[in-house]
This record gives sequence, C-alpha cells and structure tokens, in this order.
Amino acid sequence: MLIDTYGRVATDLRVSLTDRCNLRCTYCMPEEGLQWLAKPDLLTDDEIVRLIGIAVTDLGVTEVRFTGGEPLLRPGLVGIVERCAALEPRPTMSLTTNGIGLQRTAEALKTAGLDRVNISLDTLRPDVFKTLTRRDRHQDVLKGLAAARAAGLTPVKVNAVLMPGFNDDEAPDLLAWAMEHDYELRFIEQMPLDAQHGWKRDGMITAGDILASLRTRFTLTPEGDDERGSAPAERWVVDGGPHRVGVIASVTRPFCRACDRTRLTADGQVRTCLFAREETDLRAALRSDAPDEEVAAIWKQAMWGKKAGSGLDDPAFLQPQRPMSAIGG
Repeated sequence: MLIDTYGRVATDLRVSLTDRCNLRCTYCMPEEGLQWLAKPDLLTDDEIVRLIGIAVTDLGVTEVRFTGGEPLLRPGLVGIVERCAALEPRPTMSLTTNGIGLQRTAEALKTAGLDRVNISLDTLRPDVFKTLTRRDRHQDVLKGLAAARAAGLTPVKVNAVLMPGFNDDEAPDLLAWAMEHDYELRFIEQMPLDAQHGWKRDGMITAGDILASLRTRFTLTPEGDDERGSAPAERWVVDGGPHRVGVIASVTRPFCRACDRTRLTADGQVRTCLFAREETDLRAALRSDAPDEEVAAIWKQAMWGKKAGSGLDDPAFLQPQRPMSAIGG
C-alpha cells in the first residue's frame, strides 16, 4: 500500500491526462496559454493504463479521478476508462472537467465504465463566464452538465471558484440553481496554482466569506466529521435537506491530516501533494522496461516521503513550480 511516515494511506489516485485546456481561466493560466508538453513527454494510453493497474492491483488504490488540463481533450479517454473498468478489483472512476464537449461524450463515458463527473462552473452569467475564462462557452458547459445527469454520471458535482470583483456575489444564486437541477455544489477557495503567479492571499474569497454569503438566504447545518471522512470538502445540509453544499478550504482550513491522495502528472511524475515542489519519475522506469514490482517500489518510496502538510497555511508559502494544468486538480 501507499503509506507515509504519518500513517496516512493513499487510496485515491488523481491522473492528469493532458496539460492542454480549451479555456483560459484567469486563475489558472495566461490568455495566450502555456508552453504545452511535447507529445513524446506525455504518457501513452498504454502507460497510463499500466500505472493505474499497478496502483489498483498492487498498491491498494480504490478510486481513480481523471483530470487535466481538460481530460476531454485526450483522444483516447473513452478507451482508457474502458480498460481501467476491466481491472480487478475495479476502481471507482470519476472525471473532473470543464464540461465543454461532455454533451458529445457523456453516454460513451458512462458505457465505458465512468461512474461520475465533477464539472467546473463559476458563474451563472454568460458575460462573467466569458470574462473569467476568456471564451464564450457558457451554454456548452450547461449542456454538458445536463448530458452528464441524463447519462447517469451521478452525483453530478459542480465546482465553483469565487473571484473578487467578478462573481463574489453569486454564491446564493449558484446554490439555488444547483438545488433546482439536482447538482451537488462545491465551492473551492482560489489556490496559488496560476501560471502567471497572480494569486494573493489578501483579498481572496475565503470559506468564511462563502458561508456568510450563503447564510443570507439558506440555513446550513454542518454534516460533521464522521460523514466527511477523508473528503476535501466540508459539507452542510441546506434548509434541513436533502440537498448539501460543500466548501473546499485548502488555504484557510487545510485538511492534510486526512489526505488519502496520490497524483500522476501527464508526463508520468508522482506528486505526493498538489502543492508539492518535488516529483518522482515513473515514466523513465516504464520506458526502461522495469517490471511492475520495481515501478510499485518507486511509487511507495515517493509516498513514504510525503510531507505533513501542504504549506499553504504558511504566510511565506512559495508558489509551485508548475501550473495546475500540468499537475492535475
């Protein structure tokens, strides 16, 4: 198993399938995009499936989340999902996406074995969406959400980041809309993962700000730590239920002590934490024909050295060297 020196066991694997994205969100990357990874540097479909197979059959991973960049841009996505669904034991599989293109692929992904999706949507206003993402694709995201629900990729979770001066007044409206459409809304504090290094702790919309805004319209009852487990989101029951809302407060309320995650970047590096500054190369081992046992041993050693926390609660925190698009959310 993937255990660290603090006794945490990683059973949740996040796999970045590509660093590319078809949006240019202001809190993630510059308008002109980034210098993308060269194709030979990316893991092949076979390499991805092999690493997931090692994680599931040899290292105790039970849940796999496909991320990016934008994972729907990966040509072999449906095939990767189908092959991973055939693993024994079968992992639970989910996808984090911006929703663009999901209208076309939701049914195929469900048939292949995908269990559910998380879709990013920060605003209900098309003009604000265009400003935040630098793309006029709001309706495509809404259609993707509806397609995911119709295909049975449930619960459909919606991730929203609130930005000062853009959508910081929308929390109650977003929650009312999510409840109406039977989506599970989760607010995420803006994190220092932008390529242009524009993140500032001062002025960010905190979990406390979000909850105060929601309570102007709704009654929120804490779900409790027993229900939360190792999940990153603290959840509240809304107006007595059945709907719930979550807040992922990576900056102001770190949850590192319960972390059960391990991460693979699109170019085959192990990351013990989203905010880690160190990576461990698995791609080189794969391409040197190392047996599965050797790859697993490298992975275990990397996780053994996982730090106690992310460092985000340190005012002197320095931003990671790589942007979120290369790491996977």
